[in-house]
Amino acid sequence: MATRKLITFDWAMKRLLRSKANFAILEGFLSELLHEDIIILDILESESNKETKTDKFNRVDLKVKNQKGEFIIIELQFEREYDYLQRMLYGTSRVITEHIKEGDDYATLVKVISINIVYFELGHGSDYIYHGTTKLIGLHTNDTLQLDKRQQELFGNIQIHNIFPEYYILRVNNFDSVARNTLDEWIYFLKNAEIKDSFQAKGIQQAKQSFSVLSMSDEEYRAYRAYQDELHDAASWHQTYVTAPFMEGKAEGIAIGEIKVALQFIKNGMSVEQVASITGISVDVLLAELKK
Repeated sequence: MATRKLITFDWAMKRLLRSKANFAILEGFLSELLHEDIIILDILESESNKETKTDKFNRVDLKVKNQKGEFIIIELQFEREYDYLQRMLYGTSRVITEHIKEGDDYATLVKVISINIVYFELGHGSDYIYHGTTKLIGLHTNDTLQLDKRQQELFGNIQIHNIFPEYYILRVNNFDSVARNTLDEWIYFLKNAEIKDSFQAKGIQQAKQSFSVLSMSDEEYRAYRAYQDELHDAASWHQTYVTAPFMEGKAEGIAIGEIKVALQFIKNGMSVEQVASITGISVDVLLAELKK
């Protein structure tokens, strides 16, 4: 073995980064991405943090505090879906509603930053990091709507876009594996599961130590390998029965192929709910097909 092998970031999210002992790693990554010092207060358990064998929605909700003393909910995601952009919107909306109490006024709404790490083609663009905010632009004057002085005193935000959710999309496969700055060093790791000794990004050398495959127990390593094999199988299934037929314009073939394979998964012992999670086919459709 030439160099130390590291576990992938999605597995770290599921098993390691929820521990306070590893908060510095996640704080380093977030600080490099958001360009401010991030302090994590807690990991928020929610419906998104599933621990099932077939779970492909590897998301971790984090409550963090930035250098201004503001509290922010940050959501990291790793999943493959055609309606992923809509799911991003749903995710931020859910976090906002989960963190407002009945009777509270809207001024208490939390700020949400949605960080999305994707290993598939999402949209059309040449960059590998995209950042989006909400700005209100005048149709006639082209000026940007600002908070008035009273609102600034109430909300503590100078710009209106500070109130609305922000979105980051890291399109890892678009990265050319040339680390030009410290943020790129993290993207390099996300793509290659490798950290060079020369990397100086915040938290990244600690990640190299904590994410080492060599430090895993035999049981942990078997679980990790099984998870990786499952991801490869799911990716192969998606390419064979969804992507390829779609590119060939065989819409009918997609539906038939998906259901055929889904039913085979169920016959092999997987539950209807598990198959629905992997394929995106609804439980009702699968149950109806089983009755035929």
